[in-house]
Amino acid sequence: MISQLPEVAQALMDPRIYPEKTTKVDIMQTQMSFIFLTGKYVYKLRKSVNLGYLDYTTLEKRHFFSEQEVTLNRRLSPEVYLGVLPVNNGKLGISLGGQGEIVDYVVKMLYLPQNRMMNILLDRNRVTEDMVHHVAKKLVTFHTKAATSLEISSFGSIEAVKYNTNENFSQTEKYFGTAITPDQFHHIKEYTNNFLLQNASIFNQRAAGGKIRDCHGDLHSQHICFTDNISIFDCIEFNDRFRYCDIASEIAFLAMDIDHYGRADLSRSFINAYIDNSRDEQIRAVLKFYKCYRAYVRGKVGCFKFNDPYISEAERKLTLQITRGYFELAASYARTRQMLFITVGLVGSGKSTLAQALAKRLGLTVISSDIVRKKLASIPSTEHHFNEMDSGIYSRDHTRLTYDTLFREARNILDQGEPVILDASFIKAEERDRAKNVATESGADFFILECRLDEANTRRRLAKRLKNVSVSDGRWEIYEPQKKKFEPVNEIDSENYFLIDSALPLQEQIDMITGKI
Repeated sequence: MISQLPEVAQALMDPRIYPEKTTKVDIMQTQMSFIFLTGKYVYKLRKSVNLGYLDYTTLEKRHFFSEQEVTLNRRLSPEVYLGVLPVNNGKLGISLGGQGEIVDYVVKMLYLPQNRMMNILLDRNRVTEDMVHHVAKKLVTFHTKAATSLEISSFGSIEAVKYNTNENFSQTEKYFGTAITPDQFHHIKEYTNNFLLQNASIFNQRAAGGKIRDCHGDLHSQHICFTDNISIFDCIEFNDRFRYCDIASEIAFLAMDIDHYGRADLSRSFINAYIDNSRDEQIRAVLKFYKCYRAYVRGKVGCFKFNDPYISEAERKLTLQITRGYFELAASYARTRQMLFITVGLVGSGKSTLAQALAKRLGLTVISSDIVRKKLASIPSTEHHFNEMDSGIYSRDHTRLTYDTLFREARNILDQGEPVILDASFIKAEERDRAKNVATESGADFFILECRLDEANTRRRLAKRLKNVSVSDGRWEIYEPQKKKFEPVNEIDSENYFLIDSALPLQEQIDMITGKI
């Protein structure tokens, strides 16, 4: 692997080249840079590439943009960005800040712990409402102080926004069938063009009202670290056009990415906190549009990375999977009607696993009956209560209260223009009919996802679950009693009903759903 790297990158894998004592160097890559980790510090070397939207092909350009990176990122993380060092080639070979001809430049940064990155914490369900509220407050302060001018404001005009969206579409057509389907492409493009046509006045109002600023430009969860301070890093330095944007677009970027991790509830909390602190209620009028735009941008960047010759085949496959997820998310935002999904199935049939995975692909808020049931009883969500059927917190009255709460919360979210999935058993036709009524009253499309699993696999899953931390109290002893009470699903049109074999790989289950809605 090292032998395939450019000469300077190979030299930077040698611990002896660094100014501080270093025993080991690890390397990471993006499409644009090689990143070297030495323990306490990080060194970033730009690749000599021209990707159209950036050009690092000359030494002078790499030097300029290295300096720009430090200057711009110190606005949000002054403690992280330490400076720019020359890479020299002298009599003793390549060195950092040594003697000889300057052959390249690196940006030196303080190492930020990976386990405190927001994307990692989202994956581990370790991000709280309080954390996203603090991020929102920091961003309000940053945006208030960020530069604006007539030139910067012009990038928020309807013409400039349309230029950006058209560029996205022209650069992704060649990925039809690989990362994005033609149907997704045309659906998103039609939504985008119609929205711009119908809302030109809002974009121009925001441009005239000072809402277009010199922003971060690449505000997703991977660029936020929760340590003693909140560090927001790695802003775009290579193209002013991508940084000069409506603050609504910037906020939508992070909200979209939180959706992508299956936490639409936190995304909504982040948006509300930002609007409460900035008093910019007009953000809501363009939020869904910018979420769609930003999800599409992430998909496009994934397409570019997919073609990077320096990444491994395993990373290429993972990149493609993530890229498809972003395009599906963009298509979900482009829907004119919202969606209400409910899961149906016996204990251990895979309902919660499916709900969480689908939420990441479609930006759904997951409302879990297990969590709601215990919250109503003031019980910690992971504290087990192994009551018999129809007793304790599983009594008919408490179950009725649980479903009433599910429907009330779903209606509130749908009325805010966001999609929902209710993760519950829904073994009774009456409960399913009530859910359908909620969708109808909110003008949302309604889908039933029935999960089925053979008894042997169900028994194994339930036994494994009891050994781990879980919000579910499901166990084999209630499987048969629940099965006897199950009322078959026959009250919905076939195009809105999905029968899921939970023994199939999860990816196949999701593809079955997203390919038909």
